[in-house]
Amino acid sequence: MSTSRLIAPDELAGRLGDPSLAVLEVAFVDDDGPFREAHVPGSRWAYWKDLLWHDTDREFAEGDVLGARLSRLGVAGDQTVVLVGDPIQFATYAFWVLHLRGRTDVVVLDGGRASWLAGGFPTDAGDPERAPAVHPPLRGGDDSSRIGREEVLAAVRSGDRAILDLRSPEEYRGERVAPPTAPIDHGAERSGHIPGARHLYYEQLLRDDGRFRPPDELREAFAAAGVPHGEPVIAYCRLSHRASLGWFVLTQLLGRDDVRVYDGSWTEWGSIVGVPIER
Repeated sequence: MSTSRLIAPDELAGRLGDPSLAVLEVAFVDDDGPFREAHVPGSRWAYWKDLLWHDTDREFAEGDVLGARLSRLGVAGDQTVVLVGDPIQFATYAFWVLHLRGRTDVVVLDGGRASWLAGGFPTDAGDPERAPAVHPPLRGGDDSSRIGREEVLAAVRSGDRAILDLRSPEEYRGERVAPPTAPIDHGAERSGHIPGARHLYYEQLLRDDGRFRPPDELREAFAAAGVPHGEPVIAYCRLSHRASLGWFVLTQLLGRDDVRVYDGSWTEWGSIVGVPIER
């Protein structure tokens, strides 16, 4: 697949050591042990919350804070950031947040950490030394791809947007509020889905090896889920990581510009008193 926002493992392998790239692994678990065992040579590591969220509030970090964090990670302002997801949706989530804050020179490693390791590409071990770099504060972001609960509720009432649920079938049916792989079923007070939401499990957008499906197959997957080309979309999941993957596919791989992510997702919706739900 060829796109400026996606880099294939073999392409990245051919550019290891390129000073114009800064490779950053973004992990779901706050434990860099797996990274220290094996990682893309020259890469940095970050826990997703520490990189992207405000220090105390349930909000994204402001542009000056994100710029300072990238500086400490050794990412310079003139480098292209290559995001390595562990798993893949944490790369697309970081891509989306950086997009919101105005960091546009960013690409995602297709398949993420798992695909790199499974493909037998070079790895380093240990905790690599990294000198701080100069990264300016992020400016000029675009919040138009983010949507809040009041606008989602208005869309439920009007029916003027396709609401797309990218969670597992069990979560969508209301059997769980967390993914089946989660050790504890928690994350919201109620189970179910947003009324009228169409369902497309995010893994249907990926091949068996974890890389993104070809564009024709991606379009077919959305159409089969009842989301034809041209209809505005609101994407959500539980915490918006899987929703960001849907947004990334629709906007960056399929060229659509009518997609918004409900950042609060089911963690918020399933805990609000009085909002409608379906099972």
